[in-house]
Amino acid sequence: MIVKILRKSETFNGVGYNSDKMEKDKGELMLVSGFGALQGLDNLRPSDYINYLEALSSRSSKTKYPQLHVSISCKGQSHTKQQLTGIASEWMKGMGYGMQPYIVVFHSDTANAHVHIVSTRVDRSGKKINDSFEKLKAYQVLNRIMAQDPAEQCTKDAREALAYNFSTRPQFAMLMEARGYKLELKGANYQLYKFGHILGKVALGEVDSRIAVYEKNRARTIQLRAIVERYRALHSGELFPVSKPLPGGAAGPAFAYSSKLAEVLQQKFGLQLLYHGTPGKPPYGFSILDHKEKMVLKGKELMDIKELIAPVTGHTEPIAQNPVAIKAAPDEDILEVGEANLPVPQSEPEASKVSAWTADVAKDQNEQSGATPFLSALEDLRLDLSGDVDDEQILGPTRRRKRKARTNTR
Repeated sequence: MIVKILRKSETFNGVGYNSDKMEKDKGELMLVSGFGALQGLDNLRPSDYINYLEALSSRSSKTKYPQLHVSISCKGQSHTKQQLTGIASEWMKGMGYGMQPYIVVFHSDTANAHVHIVSTRVDRSGKKINDSFEKLKAYQVLNRIMAQDPAEQCTKDAREALAYNFSTRPQFAMLMEARGYKLELKGANYQLYKFGHILGKVALGEVDSRIAVYEKNRARTIQLRAIVERYRALHSGELFPVSKPLPGGAAGPAFAYSSKLAEVLQQKFGLQLLYHGTPGKPPYGFSILDHKEKMVLKGKELMDIKELIAPVTGHTEPIAQNPVAIKAAPDEDILEVGEANLPVPQSEPEASKVSAWTADVAKDQNEQSGATPFLSALEDLRLDLSGDVDDEQILGPTRRRKRKARTNTR
């Protein structure tokens, strides 16, 4: 299971993003929790949820980025949408957001089933919910929900990596880093870190023993060359920068490259392309983790890096991302394939098109069918369901003077 806390935002564009997925039949509203009387109304629009979240968030003037937008995904289709929704609800409770208003939307547009959660970081008393070491805590809570033992999982991951066919120590390190670990060489062992803690170690002797029996698989190399050539003619190999969580669960972005071709190869064939280079400069090489055949291949054995990333004429799809030489890496976490950028709908969808927002979705255990206890809270928020109108724009010259120095001294 993977949990990702997505980019910071001053607005609740995560609601618009999920609304866009639902309109395209790629998303399904699974759970609405904590919105009180709002949940008892008909013909709700995405803007109604946004207005509610904004009204609650306005109670804290110090919170610049009130939106909480999270993705929780599983491997393939190992969990149903109902199971993922239950996990999302328990995760929100474990993170201290159980009583917050939030929505859970299931996405069906990637190989890995996943849900998105959108909420506010400001509670009903106007205080920001504690987000110290948030990324570390996110995995701790998820592991507790899934009853996983991180140390036991580390041993399993190391055993699986040692079963691959690789020719150098750095290639073994790449296999472990691809699983989210940070390696540190101490004495005769690789120490393995994740979630900010040391979880295990691998003896260099074991790694070197696997290297000693390495054999080139020429038939597979020829096959991979043919696969790459075929799909390079259909999907762009031009690079764009992305950021990803640092190995070991540490906070902050780490620079990486990707391409549409790399995304397609990983989805269809389990081929993970790792580009080697520095931020803002073209990579000098690449490696391939062949998860299907359990082998690591040096990119130059397949083709030159310049050939791999060179533009190919006749592509049937537009290149949405900017080349790496033009743009620097964005400060955000990446999602599954195709979700790195969160678009906001350009216009408000009509009520007839967003009936899914008032569907008979599941309610949280904290919410009963009677919404009366939430009416007073809703009135305190002064929520206007007809739209989010700024009264200062209407009142014009009669609006309350803001705390600024006078400029009219006559």
